[in-house]
Amino acid sequence: MMNCEHFRFVEKHRPYRDLTFKFFADGKLIILDNNTDRVITPRDLKGDSMDFYVRQRIAFIKKDLVAKTIKYA
Repeated sequence: MMNCEHFRFVEKHRPYRDLTFKFFADGKLIILDNNTDRVITPRDLKGDSMDFYVRQRIAFIKKDLVAKTIKYA
């Protein structure tokens, strides 16, 4: 089973999407619109949701690098 981190984000401005972000250990990403059960791409994100995605992606990459540094150092 793959390690996965789930985050939920509700946009503060229209269209007020309720999004679930799933970051997998292998780098795969799934963004699900909880209102429509539709998978969306990072290109579909704007404003606060894009900012949230970028910050979480950076945090995920940093955490992965620290784990690899500890493992192989």
